[in-house]
Amino acid sequence: MVEKNKKVDRRIVRSKTALRGALLSLMTHKPFTAISITEIVELANYNRGTFYSNYESKEALLDDIISDLIQQLLQSFRAPYEKVKVFHIDELHANSVMIFEHIFEQSAVYTVLTQSDVLPKLKEQMFGALKQILQEELIYPDKREDLDQELLAIYSIHALLGFVFHWVESGFTHTPGYMQEQLVKILNWRPTTARTVLKNI
Repeated sequence: MVEKNKKVDRRIVRSKTALRGALLSLMTHKPFTAISITEIVELANYNRGTFYSNYESKEALLDDIISDLIQQLLQSFRAPYEKVKVFHIDELHANSVMIFEHIFEQSAVYTVLTQSDVLPKLKEQMFGALKQILQEELIYPDKREDLDQELLAIYSIHALLGFVFHWVESGFTHTPGYMQEQLVKILNWRPTTARTVLKNI
């Protein structure tokens, strides 16, 4: 009985993997809104019955793809602090920042989603997930009382996501290691003055 369940589970995994791959493949040359379930199942070499036994709609299939991606993203985000009681941000090492490794490992998926009409949905869900763990998992004992913590979280996450999506949209012109090093340097750089350069009109 157990062996039979294992076989069923493997079939489910195979069918879901094929359906996800088919949708992503179709999204490389047409908008998500223009893709039909018939196209997905034909490309995946399954029937509509198999599709509906796994997903109620193509939106549910897309949600499954994004949800899995975000779970991996959160795991990589937690990497620098998940095994310590006190996280010293000013001592953060570039090689402990795993978020760029994750993005690069899933570069094909991120590229498809970034170039598609579902980009706003992806950004919204990534933002929401990161904001939640930033507010729930990290407490700042020396926080400034006059600083709105929610606005700080919003600012920080938008900065990080802007950094990440620029890298994706540029076609991964830099290595994950370079991006990790630059992020740590940016976090630790605190300029206090700037010389203005004004052009005569």
